[in-house]
Amino acid sequence: MADDSKVSEKPPAHYLGHRERLRERAAVGGLSALPDYEMLELYLFRSAKMGDVKPKAKALLARFGSLGAVLSASLPELMSVPGVGEVAALELKLVHELAQRIGREPAARRTVISSWSALLSYVRVALQHEGREQVRVLYLDRKNQLIMDEVCNHGTVDHAPIYPREIVRRALELSASSVILVHNHPSGDPTPSKADIEVTQAVIAAGRPLSISVHDHLVVGRDGVVSFKAKGLI
Repeated sequence: MADDSKVSEKPPAHYLGHRERLRERAAVGGLSALPDYEMLELYLFRSAKMGDVKPKAKALLARFGSLGAVLSASLPELMSVPGVGEVAALELKLVHELAQRIGREPAARRTVISSWSALLSYVRVALQHEGREQVRVLYLDRKNQLIMDEVCNHGTVDHAPIYPREIVRRALELSASSVILVHNHPSGDPTPSKADIEVTQAVIAAGRPLSISVHDHLVVGRDGVVSFKAKGLI
């Protein structure tokens, strides 16, 4: 007669012990050796104390295309992925915010213009993977120190309005002497458009009577960062 207790036994879930094995591999081989989905898994362990998070990590990468794009996604976009709740989405946005603040530190500690590589690194972290156009303005004092970095507008996948008078008004409020305009091209190609060039000239014209200059306009894409000044467009 068959032993019913043995017949009814189910094999253990494939993911049992996976967390411990993944943490051990990370400790022994280093985090840099892990693929992106396993990096996401490790972080998602924080918000999901039990269960298999590998499908969730892979679904996030499939939905957004890259690790950077996952972290740049908005809360509603992250929560649209099956299994990703508000807690997990907030945890992921926390990583993105920390990365931006770390990237901002070198530029904020020194004269912005002489810290050009730090500035370019910061704007790439902030905007490279944004799915919609975003306009930021860096307000500088007379010594080119960063006073404020503000997001002044969000747009669509291919357009974000820039209002020259509002930028100049804000510069006056902050006692800024110059600004650096920054926006992204979600298409990935940072080549300035005709509209980008025209609106930059409009900001320059609005600021000139008040001695507020446009030091540069940076366009960020996945393929790099284009400087208007370096291209001779300012």
